[in-house]
Formats: sequence, structure tokens, C-alpha cells
Amino acid sequence: MRFTNVNVAAVVHADAPVRLTSAELMGRLQSTLERLNIRPQLLEEVAGIRERRIWGQPTQVAEIAAMAGEKALAASGVPRERMGLLVSTSVCRDFIEPSTASVVHGILGLPDTCQNFDLANACLAFLNGMDIAGQLIERGEIEYALIVDGEASDQITNSTVARLNEPGTTAEQFRAEFASLTLGSGAVAMVLGRADLLPDGHRYLGSVTRAATQFSHLCRGTMDRMVTDTKTLLEAGLDLAEKTYESARDAFGWSTGDIDEYVLHQVSAVHTTALLERLKLDPAKALVTFPEYGNVGPASVPLTLSRLEELGRLHRGSRVALMGIGSGLNCSMAEIVW
Repeated sequence: MRFTNVNVAAVVHADAPVRLTSAELMGRLQSTLERLNIRPQLLEEVAGIRERRIWGQPTQVAEIAAMAGEKALAASGVPRERMGLLVSTSVCRDFIEPSTASVVHGILGLPDTCQNFDLANACLAFLNGMDIAGQLIERGEIEYALIVDGEASDQITNSTVARLNEPGTTAEQFRAEFASLTLGSGAVAMVLGRADLLPDGHRYLGSVTRAATQFSHLCRGTMDRMVTDTKTLLEAGLDLAEKTYESARDAFGWSTGDIDEYVLHQVSAVHTTALLERLKLDPAKALVTFPEYGNVGPASVPLTLSRLEELGRLHRGSRVALMGIGSGLNCSMAEIVW
């Protein structure tokens, strides 16, 4: 999927206000750790996550997504009345219905001509949202689109801790739910539009996507529980990522040294290191955000992209590769020329 007239006008992130350290989180599991003979430093040592952000109070996903959306609109300078599409890509949600997007649409006061809907595809949804928006923009059906994502990990973290502290918890159950302890919170948003209307924007060239849905059983979650076969999921994810990377290199002409920044979906130190090694990518070109933010689901890629801009690592003409993997399994890789 290639685009010739799609630009990114702005990408932003909004941090959740409370820092929850891994030491504090594992401290809440002390009795279980002692009973199962699990070292209290395991989460930080294995996952490499020092802390993650949480909201620290009951939070509406639509409100935090709208907060990021408002920030993106301001950064882009695009009048909200010209927005033609709003897509919410959050894994977390307030209701089964109505859609989170409809609530965000109302909070932001977008026009009644702005189509809005939720898009769910685990951690890959934000990249999928960019593609859908890009297709509509490329065809001239809309001028601008807003993609938002809000994640609130407080509920699943608290539920997981309570469940793992039950007297009957086994070491096998602890391993199966360990990934839930890596989750973090945050909100992100991106404004895309026609390149001819955004001469100072950043060219979104498109993406390639590959699926390996025979592995859809390896990670399954609800709002308060996630069970993961981490070892098999990692192996299958790396195989799919390698296949997708080969296709992306063909589609975008990537070769060694061409890419200035790799923006990865980040789960933990184990996953990030393994992906960099498998694809033979330069670690110096991959900003790591998981030590501070943990795994923020679909918000991970746009959050890391926003942090790169914030840190001044993106310059005019920088070639940026976006790489996302979502349970299912699905994988997308894309390029933005800054």
C-alpha cells in the first residue's frame, strides 16, 4: 500500500500522571513471590521495565483520547471543522457501545460530516488507522483525519495483582499472567492530511502488512486479565516480523544504512533486543521507551515517534521506519519521510 499525497501534520503523546515502579508493583506481590520462590527483581531484570505510567484514578478512555486529540489538533494547526475522519484505536474502552470514537468526536466538537468509528486490532490498530485514513486521503474523499488512542492499564494491573495474590496461585499461572504486569498507560494522537495542503508536513509513504493468524490463541485478554504464551508468541512474532521486513524492504527500497530511525512497538527488553538482532537493525537508531512507559499497546509506536520529535532526533528528510506487531498475529511496517 503506497501513498503519494498523504502527510503527517502532527503526532503527540500525553503522559499519564502517576509513575508506578516495578519495585513497587512487585512489592504488592510479596507474599506470592515468597511462596513461589520468585525473586522480587524479576520484572525489571527480565522485562527491563523500571516503571510505567498509570492514571491513578478512575479514568474514561474517551476523555484521555480526546485530550491527546485536542493536543494534536493544536499542534497541526488544522481547523477541526475540516476534519473528515476520526478513528479511535484504543484497546481499552469504556463501553461495548457506543463507540469510543463517537464520544471523542463529541468532546472535540468535530463536524457532523466527520465520519467516526473504533478500529480494533490489538497493538497494531494505530498503524491500521493510519492506513485507512491514508487511503481516504489519497483518493481525495477527505482532506484530513485524526487518529487517537487512549490506554488505561490501572484496572488490569490491579485485577492481576489481586488474582496473583490468591492463595491458590501457581507458578504456571504467574508465568501466564506475567505480561500483564508490563502494561502501561498513556494517550496519543496523529493528524494526517493531503500533502498538497500540508507542505511542511511529513510524507507518509504507506505500509506493508502480513498475518499469521494460526497463532491467534497465544495471547488473549479482557479488560481485567491477559493470558500469554510468551515464549511461543515471541518466536512466532519474530518469524512474522522477518517476513514483513523482507516485504517492506522490497516495497520501500530499504537497505542497510538508509533508515535513520526505527520506531518499534515495544513490549519489553527481551522482545526489543530479539527483534533488533533478528532483523539486524542498529540499536542506536531505535529509541527505547519501554523502561519508562512499559507496554502501552497501540499507543507504543506513535508515542515513541512523538518522543523522537520531542528529543530533536528527527530532521527534515529523516527516513523513519514504523514497525508494529499485534497479537493475532499481525504485523505492519511503514515509512515516514520527516
